[in-house]
Amino acid sequence: MSVDVDRTRRGPSGRSEQEGTGAGGPAPEGTEAGGPGPEGADAALARLGLALADAVVEVLPRWVERSVTDLVRAWSGTVGQDELAAARAAAARAVADVGPDLRRLLEADVDAQWTNPMTIVRRAVVPATEALRAAGVGEVQRSADDEARFPDDVYGLTPAAFADLHPSLHELGITWGAVKARAHLTRHRPPAGEGGRR
Repeated sequence: MSVDVDRTRRGPSGRSEQEGTGAGGPAPEGTEAGGPGPEGADAALARLGLALADAVVEVLPRWVERSVTDLVRAWSGTVGQDELAAARAAAARAVADVGPDLRRLLEADVDAQWTNPMTIVRRAVVPATEALRAAGVGEVQRSADDEARFPDDVYGLTPAAFADLHPSLHELGITWGAVKARAHLTRHRPPAGEGGRR
């Protein structure tokens, strides 16, 4: 038996998935959201990285807890104290696992960032999945694409973008990605006049 929940993953506003790394275009330069402006791309990237890490860590516990309790409720009709305690324990484990590595990544120099931040954030699915299995919740129906990409995510929890954790992260995640792209381009752009030299 499977839970009758539509877990086809969508990005913000129901659009197809984004990785949360800047797809969608940058915010206007110099805006409060974090355009490099006069401070320079590297400084803006460091500032936005800190803000993004703080924001993710703040909303992640509630996202994990809600992911667990929503499916427990859909499966059994109610959430007992044991399931609620398990959901909160899963949230705490997720923050302990994701938070430090996410901060290290987002504090790193643009050339030293070894992965996409969403790759780290998605590790929060593991404790949530374990809590759901322990509660006896059946697997959900997923798209063939999601099953191929995330075979262990049997409950369809994997977030497509930062906004799936909380809508407030949407603009910040996009702006961080745009500033990272600009910082990388600034760092590696050939000096003026050398582009055509051999």
